[in-house]
Amino acid sequence: MPSLEHGSPISIATADHAVARVLQITDPHLMADDSGTLLGVRTRDSLHAVVQTARARQPAPDLLLATGDLAQDASEPAYHEFARQVAAFDCPESWVAGNHDNSDILNRVAARYQAAGRHFLVGNWQVIMLDSSVHGQVYGQLGEAELGFLADALAAFPGRPALIGLHHHPVRIDTDWMNAIGLHNRDQFWEVVDRFPQVKAVLWGHIHQDLDLYRGDVRLLATPSTCIQFEAGAEDFAVERLAPGFRWLDLYSNGTLDTGVVRATDFQYELDMDSNGY
Repeated sequence: MPSLEHGSPISIATADHAVARVLQITDPHLMADDSGTLLGVRTRDSLHAVVQTARARQPAPDLLLATGDLAQDASEPAYHEFARQVAAFDCPESWVAGNHDNSDILNRVAARYQAAGRHFLVGNWQVIMLDSSVHGQVYGQLGEAELGFLADALAAFPGRPALIGLHHHPVRIDTDWMNAIGLHNRDQFWEVVDRFPQVKAVLWGHIHQDLDLYRGDVRLLATPSTCIQFEAGAEDFAVERLAPGFRWLDLYSNGTLDTGVVRATDFQYELDMDSNGY
């Protein structure tokens, strides 16, 4: 078996042998200040609303994936607050950094909550989480170590369908202002992925939108933020009045998957529609 950059994969026993249930939470933008807001939205409250909606409407997950921008201010208290809130799911977790995070602080706090693992065997699937954050930059980049980790993990388990998660979008989208701040070396990423036909889906955050499309046989999935939402199709920065949400995924043992987005539609907030950035 190839040597894996992040150690041996973590095996997770599922409650249902036929399906692995995965929950994605992304872009909560928490702050050390418990009353901190982003464009008028108190981000601790919006995350709480999403967590409560997920607990009420979805089966208990086998694995929680947190795909970046967990903090807006990259503060240690924000990461502890995230851990406190998602502890309600009582399942294994994996956190990766986004552009607003400090990956060193995030990884240190994640390790305290057993949330630093990035390679999982869950049900019949493998789940691989990548750190696409670049210190001091909004765009994403996968370093040679990350690309090597991805290739080694996929090569080690060729018979397992694979789900890959990261923060930055690895394809162009129809929201023009975001394309410059996506994954800059997406061609290198796809060169690795295209060598492994067992890759079934790639999952990300960052764009604060629901997206579900295909690149060849690979399903491409983006997920709403647990706070503000960016307007799809906008040329310049713009937000829209959509409720915060999360994504659920059911990964079946035969290599197929079902997925959907659920929004916390009861959450009430006042959104600053006139902002030109965040």
